[in-house]
Amino acid sequence: MNILEYENYHEEKQHGYADFPYNTYLCTIPLDFKEVPTHWHDEMELIYIKKGTGIVAVDFEEHIVTSPSILFILPGQLHAISQYREDTMEYENIIFSPDMLLSRQPDSTGTNFIHPLIHRRISVPSIFTPAFPYYTEISAPIDACDEICRTRPQGYEFYIKSQLFLFFYLLNRHCRDFVTKQKKIQNLEKMKLIIKYIENHYMDRITIQDIADVADFSESHFMRYFKETLGTTFIDYLRDYRLTMAARLLKGSESAILDIAAECGFDNLSYFNRSFKKKYELTPREYRRSSHE
Repeated sequence: MNILEYENYHEEKQHGYADFPYNTYLCTIPLDFKEVPTHWHDEMELIYIKKGTGIVAVDFEEHIVTSPSILFILPGQLHAISQYREDTMEYENIIFSPDMLLSRQPDSTGTNFIHPLIHRRISVPSIFTPAFPYYTEISAPIDACDEICRTRPQGYEFYIKSQLFLFFYLLNRHCRDFVTKQKKIQNLEKMKLIIKYIENHYMDRITIQDIADVADFSESHFMRYFKETLGTTFIDYLRDYRLTMAARLLKGSESAILDIAAECGFDNLSYFNRSFKKKYELTPREYRRSSHE
C-alpha cells in the first residue's frame, strides 16, 4: 500500500469490496515509503513480515520484528511501521472487517470472544513469532488465505472466512488472556483525540493551549503526558507529522515546494528545507526527484 493511500491518521479508506471487505497489500520499507505514521482504523489488520527486519509500534509499544512474524492489530488500535537502522522489510497488510465474521443474530462466537476482544475485555498477543508455542498453527490459516488469493477461484470467499474462523478459534483456544487495564485504555483514548486533532489541524497554527484543551489538561500536564506517552515533545512530534505530510505531497502532487510547505503548516521556507533535510537526508527537491526516479 502506498503511503498516499493513508488519507489521514484515522484511516477511513474502504478495504476490499463492499460485499467482501477483505484485502491484502504488499509493501516494502523504505522502498515504497520510509514509514507508516501512527494511525488507526475500524478494521482488523494482520501485518505479516515476509522478509527482513523493521519496527512496528502497537499502542506506542515498539517491536523490532524479523521475518517471519505476524502482528495482529485490533480495530481502533494505534499502530505505526518504520525502518530499523538501514534494513529493508517486506511485509503484507491483510485488512478485513470483523463484521464479516459476526452473525446478525447473536451467537457464542461473537458474544464470548470477538466482541469482548474488540472492546478489550479480553486480550491476545499483538505479535507472533516462531518462538511462540503455537506459531505454526496461527500462521497456517493466514498462509492458506494468501495462497487462494493468488487465483481467487469461484467461492474463494467461503474458504477465506473458514480460515479466519480457524485463526480466531486458535486465538480463543491458546491465546486469550486477562482484561486489558482500563487506565491504559483511557490514556490511549486521550492520545487518539490528540492525534485526530493534529491530523485535522496540522496545516494551521496550533498552540500548546489549543492542544491541551482537546485533552482537557493544563498545559504543563499535557506536555508531561505527551512526552511520557510518545517519548518526544509535542513540538517535535508536530514538526515530524508535518514533514511526513509534506513528503506525501512531494511524491503525489506537482505543487510548488513553497506551496507544499505552507499547506503543511510551515510559514518559513528556509526552516522547512532545513527540517526536511534533517529528517530525510535530502532536500525537498532532491526527495521529489528521487521518488519519481
